[in-house]
Amino acid sequence: MNLRRSLALAGIVIIALLLAFPLRDAVYDVVIVPAAYALWFLGLLYRSVHQSVWWGLALLIVLVILARSLRSTGGIRERVRLKSRPVIGQVENLSAWVKRTDRGIYFKWLIANRLGKVAHEILLQRLGGRTRSYFDPLTGPDWTPDSSVQQYLEAGLKGSFADYPQKRWPFSKPASTPLDHDVKDVLEYLESQTGDQRFVN
Repeated sequence: MNLRRSLALAGIVIIALLLAFPLRDAVYDVVIVPAAYALWFLGLLYRSVHQSVWWGLALLIVLVILARSLRSTGGIRERVRLKSRPVIGQVENLSAWVKRTDRGIYFKWLIANRLGKVAHEILLQRLGGRTRSYFDPLTGPDWTPDSSVQQYLEAGLKGSFADYPQKRWPFSKPASTPLDHDVKDVLEYLESQTGDQRFVN
């Protein structure tokens, strides 16, 4: 393919050279003379018009370019605003994590960690202003969850997803952990402990 192109290009150059000498008069009359006349006329026109007119035209062109650039910038900003994602709230985040629990222990731990912090806030409000650490046991007045719910909240608040083994093989069944407890039971217990209080910041 490259050889064919080279041969074609060489043929065009040879033909052009062969035609250049016989057609030099025609090229001069058809191309050179009109181009020289056009340049002479433009130079004459430039010199005949006052310089203030040319400066005014140049300024007008600059202003038009600036106006168009500012308009396009505004359009880009508007499009960026339209494409920006809406703010996702805590409930939406929690719902998204629940949908991803089948992907592994990490999303299960995220939910348990959030609910463990909710349990911590409930018990903190019952202390009447006294301080409480995240590492303190989740115990307090009228706090009597099932042992499985208690283990779930403790594991989420004080543990980490790295504490639990991952699946060794793609199709192997993962080992059972406290984070596998039904989230619905945990939510029902936390709701029973809050009543009308708001604990989610």
